[in-house]
Amino acid sequence: MKMDAGIDMNDLTDEERRLLDKIRLRKEQLIEDIKSLQREIHGISEEMDTMDVDEESRENTREKKLLAGKRQFNLNPTKGIAYLIDQELLEPDCEEVAKFLYSDGLNKTAIGDYLGEKEDFNLDVLNAFVNLQELQDMLIVSALRQFLWSFRLPGEAQKIDRMMEKFAERYCDLNPGIFTTTDTCYVLAFSIIMLNTSLHNPSVKNKPDIEQFVSMNRGINDGGDLPRELLESIYDSIKKEPFKIPEDDGNDLNNTFFNPDKEGWLWKQGGRYRSWKRRWFILSGKCLYYFEYTADKEPRGIIPLESLSVRECAEEQSRAHCFELFGLHTDCIKACKTDKKSGKVMEGRHNVYKMSAASAAEMEDWIKCIK
Repeated sequence: MKMDAGIDMNDLTDEERRLLDKIRLRKEQLIEDIKSLQREIHGISEEMDTMDVDEESRENTREKKLLAGKRQFNLNPTKGIAYLIDQELLEPDCEEVAKFLYSDGLNKTAIGDYLGEKEDFNLDVLNAFVNLQELQDMLIVSALRQFLWSFRLPGEAQKIDRMMEKFAERYCDLNPGIFTTTDTCYVLAFSIIMLNTSLHNPSVKNKPDIEQFVSMNRGINDGGDLPRELLESIYDSIKKEPFKIPEDDGNDLNNTFFNPDKEGWLWKQGGRYRSWKRRWFILSGKCLYYFEYTADKEPRGIIPLESLSVRECAEEQSRAHCFELFGLHTDCIKACKTDKKSGKVMEGRHNVYKMSAASAAEMEDWIKCIK
């Protein structure tokens, strides 16, 4: 009896044969252990891939709910806040809600309406909102400019009254000694708003001069007069530069894309460097818009879909579930993007736009919607 290595088994002692059998058995066990480990590693890899997809899906769902909540807020602030709290995207805490009101993508008029409500919780939010304003070491005109840019004043006098009262309290707390009482700051703030309207509203024919403004504010400092130099500097500042009142003119992203055909996260391949970046895509009105973040007001890029088609394509660089946009009659796709550094609008340089979805189902849905 011969072994593969040319050793005659008959030359081996019984002890050597038993030892050889043990070695063979151990070898078979090791091979089986290796195969088992390989199967386990493969299973873990598949599980991790599934976890990545699940995590991305959860993130997509959260971002969609957050965007839906912001849109609901812009339509009905109270319902929007209730929705976000119900979806556990916002804590039912006045300070947390106040922080949320400084988020991008919120309608400034809706913010003003919400802050102006007389419900106890709204009043607490107003107080917390104003307390987030950093007004120390600021002239009152500069502080008022900053404050009035964070929301749009509502039309009701009672709501404005509550807001200006909170502003005066905050300003005086951070700048002690400038005014005798918070009432002085409150009255002067109202006076400044009236001055801004009188000087810059075309319907006001008789514009007040500095003497009228000084006369209007006599005795408001706890019975005394404010320094004339202060009033002159306020007058000159408002005359040279009116308040910038936030305009909600319908061009805001959240108004433009109220009912998109589809939205969600996709990985997009770059045109020049071929790197993949995660972007928030919105399909609306025969155009595909992509953003760096869901709450961005301006898209990073716009892809008009006229004369374009879409198809599934091969995986690239470990990116699965890929599809691409391509021109039907041209090799170069007409699109534009915003340069991140300069902010200038640039022409996109793509023969095709390649995207990767989180799952096969998501990819198929995007293709169906684009078609």
